[in-house]
Amino acid sequence: MTSFEVLPVGLRERVLAASRDARQTGTPIPQVAEISPTEGLRRAADSLHSLLCTLTNDEWRTPVLRDLDVQGLIGHLIGVEEDVRRSLLGDPDVRDVDHVESTQAFAEQQVGRPAALTCADWRAAVDRTIASVDAAGDLDADLALHRMRLTLGELLVVRAFELWIHENDVRNATGRPPSVPDAPTLRLMTGLATGLLPQAAAGTALPGPIDVRLVLTGPGGGTWDLTVGDEPAVPSRRDVITRSRLRIVTDAVGFCRLAGNRVSPADLDVNVTGDAQLAAGVLAGVSSLALD
Repeated sequence: MTSFEVLPVGLRERVLAASRDARQTGTPIPQVAEISPTEGLRRAADSLHSLLCTLTNDEWRTPVLRDLDVQGLIGHLIGVEEDVRRSLLGDPDVRDVDHVESTQAFAEQQVGRPAALTCADWRAAVDRTIASVDAAGDLDADLALHRMRLTLGELLVVRAFELWIHENDVRNATGRPPSVPDAPTLRLMTGLATGLLPQAAAGTALPGPIDVRLVLTGPGGGTWDLTVGDEPAVPSRRDVITRSRLRIVTDAVGFCRLAGNRVSPADLDVNVTGDAQLAAGVLAGVSSLALD
């Protein structure tokens, strides 16, 4: 008769928690090849362009987002690239304009045009952006666009992010399965979104400071240690600042869909260690990053 040793209660949970805590921050597991932000934008543009080339005339007229059909949405993206071009030239008029309002005229201009021309104009606009970036060379240069203050490299990842989000808007509207960025592009996107999370969380009035270990699983994921939440007023000598600690584990692709405001925190498969309400507030901050 075989005897079995009874394992201590909670052993599995303690082992998993220890392995997550031991994971080196900033390291994607499995490792992925590094690509430049410019290459990330190019890959996202190629993916969207490949999808657009498969659409029928009726699908180009499918309602997809806000009051836009697919053709209008691509017109919006033409407008975004035009504002990017102006930002690269230092035009102050695009610094603090609304992302949607600034591009609405470009969306409306597509009404009645052949869809192939809209597609060609958008692709040419993206290619001009990439050529301008190649000419500029300095990805660390500071830019101001649509109320964002980013480096050029960060802006290119934002552009790749938006193209992927809108590609999936079109896929959803036309009954196609969703797409997932390749691991190197996804890694750029997760790196950007996590880097902007403390700033995004500041607008949610979370009580801080909160030390967050964020673990994004799957290719393109990684581990980040962040501090979020509003800092308390300068304490007196008798005051003690209590730091909350959270560990949030979720899928990298789902996290990016949350950052694009295409899913809610409740839609994610999330493992939380710590205050669940605080974790929900942190994830709500992620969704505020979207521009639409």
